Amino acid sequence: MSALFFFLIPILTLLSFGSCCKARIFTFEMHHRFSDEVKRWSDLTGRFGSFPPKGTFDYYNALVIRDRLIRGRRRLSESSESESSSALTFSDGNSTSRISSLGFLHYTTVKLGTPGMRFMVALDTGSDLFWVPCDCGKCAPTQAPAYSSEFELSIYNPKVSTTNKKVTCNNSLCAQRNQCLGTFSTCPYMVSYVSAQTSTSGVLMEDVMHLTTEDKNPERVEAYVTFGCGQVQSGSFLDIAAPNGLFGLGMEKISVPSVLAREGLVADSFSMCFGHDGVGRISFGDKGSSDQEETPFNLNPSHPNYNITVTRVRVGTTLIDDEFTALFDTGTSFTYLVDPMYTSVVESFHSQAQDKRHSPDPRIPFEFCYDMSSEANASLIPSLSLTMKGNSHFTINDPIIVISTEGELVYCLAIVKSSELNIIGQNYMTGYRVVFDREKLILAWKKFDCYDMEETKTTVAGANKTEAVAPAMAAGIRTHNDNSSELHKTNQTNSKSSSSSNQRFNTVKLWSFFIFLFILLPLL
Repeated sequence: MSALFFFLIPILTLLSFGSCCKARIFTFEMHHRFSDEVKRWSDLTGRFGSFPPKGTFDYYNALVIRDRLIRGRRRLSESSESESSSALTFSDGNSTSRISSLGFLHYTTVKLGTPGMRFMVALDTGSDLFWVPCDCGKCAPTQAPAYSSEFELSIYNPKVSTTNKKVTCNNSLCAQRNQCLGTFSTCPYMVSYVSAQTSTSGVLMEDVMHLTTEDKNPERVEAYVTFGCGQVQSGSFLDIAAPNGLFGLGMEKISVPSVLAREGLVADSFSMCFGHDGVGRISFGDKGSSDQEETPFNLNPSHPNYNITVTRVRVGTTLIDDEFTALFDTGTSFTYLVDPMYTSVVESFHSQAQDKRHSPDPRIPFEFCYDMSSEANASLIPSLSLTMKGNSHFTINDPIIVISTEGELVYCLAIVKSSELNIIGQNYMTGYRVVFDREKLILAWKKFDCYDMEETKTTVAGANKTEAVAPAMAAGIRTHNDNSSELHKTNQTNSKSSSSSNQRFNTVKLWSFFIFLFILLPLL
């Protein structure tokens, strides 16, 4: 019996570890660059320029121009295996244009160090390193009044934080050992975004990130993460493209999701939920629910990213059976398709549209637009859905955008022609919780109301959320695919699903263990 006792100790330890740690989910509020909250903060500071009115020509043009400037780095990472994994770009070809104020699409606030300092960082699924301004030799200005705890700009000081640790050159995460002065010197880093015009450089460090679970009884955790102490920024970063740092969500070992999973704090998975008013959630450790749809990632070992395969497109009543791969990119405003798929989709949509096609207008970044009266029936607009590898279905809640100006109401199919890369953009993810499961190497999704979750009843679930306008969507109508009452009923139970689904596996493990024990005991 004593032998059995010693045999059981490590098993019980492992089971309890998985039960207490892998089920954790850490959630942050997420803001679109054109959300009302960010606009009010920008107006208060007076540093981020004017925001175009939602639903106008200028509004959609601003988003598309931003997409075009940032798409170059997607093309580079897809097509060039010879480049460094840190090579990114803010330029399209040889363009000298630069992304200026609030150039990324989504932002969140993280708390770092002891005592904790808040940083409003840009979220980016297309890169890996988490960096903040630190010991600045050349950084973007951070002097601005704090609008709320969600909108604070700080500069990290390693001499002030009592939990700061240096990352030495013998650390496995140190990618630039050839620049080290010695084995135990501090590891330098430099991320060049295609050219020296836009870059960040400094040294790698470790410090605690302050995390809180989304349970009814929140657990506070201080997790050591590796990050870049960004001492020198250049190019677009000085134009406040990422005013207080960048939070990489990629698959490499140095990204924060990878670090949290490697330390056993969460499952190696995160979700992003996009609300219709530009306020959403990013949840680390969230593997979604058992009834979600899913499809496998197409992994390129040299540059792993969130690339998936579409096997069929349905436009209204037309089926297009033509397989293609696409980057599922939360950091791109709109959806981009290359030919021949682009032409097949837009022509199928046009052949079924019942409204008069709008005259070509250089102010509109979309090719297929239609005039619409204020009494138009949204249910007559052709629907759009994708079938993914594995025969899972992704229904587009809002395939169009509506441009509303004085005396004019126009709707457009919200797809832009691309010459390089297929991208499923954030406009087609709104209304879903999208799960990036890096353990199972799958993308998963389920219709979800970001404001109907138990722990999000204050800031996120404010009054009149159903009347809000999606940053990349329409001002005026919604398509027939968006059944809000059905979505609300469906999500009454979803507030518990993200944590319960992560616990389900651990429950199965415990039951399996006790069954095994029941069989084993009579034999001893």
